[in-house]
Amino acid sequence: MLHEKIAEYTQEINQFVAQSHEDVEAFRLKYLVTKGAVRNLFEAFKSVSPDQKRVLGKSLNDLKQTAEQKYKILQAQFSSGMEARKRDEDDLTLPGEGFVVGSRHPLSLVRKEIVEIFKKLGFSVAEGPEIEDDWHNFTALNFPPEHPARDMQDTFFIKKQDGNDIALRTHTSSVQVRMMENGQPPFRAIMPGRVYRNEAISARAHCFFHQVEGLYVDEDVSFADLKQTLYYFVQELFGEDTKVRFRPSYFPFTEPSAEMDISCTICKGKGCALCKGTGWVEILGCGMVDPNVLENCGIDASKYSGFAFGMGIERITNLKYEIKDLRLFSENDVRFLSQFETELI
Repeated sequence: MLHEKIAEYTQEINQFVAQSHEDVEAFRLKYLVTKGAVRNLFEAFKSVSPDQKRVLGKSLNDLKQTAEQKYKILQAQFSSGMEARKRDEDDLTLPGEGFVVGSRHPLSLVRKEIVEIFKKLGFSVAEGPEIEDDWHNFTALNFPPEHPARDMQDTFFIKKQDGNDIALRTHTSSVQVRMMENGQPPFRAIMPGRVYRNEAISARAHCFFHQVEGLYVDEDVSFADLKQTLYYFVQELFGEDTKVRFRPSYFPFTEPSAEMDISCTICKGKGCALCKGTGWVEILGCGMVDPNVLENCGIDASKYSGFAFGMGIERITNLKYEIKDLRLFSENDVRFLSQFETELI
């Protein structure tokens, strides 16, 4: 019986083929550990008759040596394979690992689209500082000293410098002032950028947001030019079926002034929470540049006229992508941002 087991294990060991490091470990556990098959045969060898021990002892020692030699061969085989894989891992010539492609922020997408539309009409892009003095942010734009926009409740004032209030700009109209001060008409430019207002953060308002303002100053510029420019802009951005209406309004730096509404893109004019049931959504303010503003900037108001407009990029983005909460734009939630991964322009 013991002789048959020795022959059986010898055949198994010689025919054993490992496919992985785990197979090599399984071989060791079956044949070579303290309670393995070979050691169990040695325990059984103690009870055989003395006349059989000489023959069976040699066969049993041969089995043990065969198992140990087989285990060493298997170890060498798979340790060399692991070293080869390690060398492959360190091979800098191998192709790199793939990575997830990101996307542009929805505000960046809409800003780019707005800029491209106005570029078709000959508008250039102008930028200016986000920290402004009182002259460029208020006085040159015809804001009277008692205007509520100058209050601490509406503006982030930083300090006084040479008797001037220094504040975070509340609109990009200050860029218009700098452009008119440092050049001569004609001017045709848009001013995109971040602005700051001291407002409570909610789904509909934030203490910082993004604007695009526009300015066109030349001889014989009329309100009709303003309307046609904005009609074109709306049709390019929202589609030709979008309805537009102008309502009289007031801004210190334009006269006459108006607010422009478009038919709600979410309910298609039927009435919803975004448009408060009216079917209309206000998207921008506009008007003819007040002559006082032109004169403040050293431009002859008797010769030149112009129009200006300004819109919040967040409001436009709300309508374009049907986003109802402004706070999503600044929370960096990957679940929200990943929805725009196909919008790589």
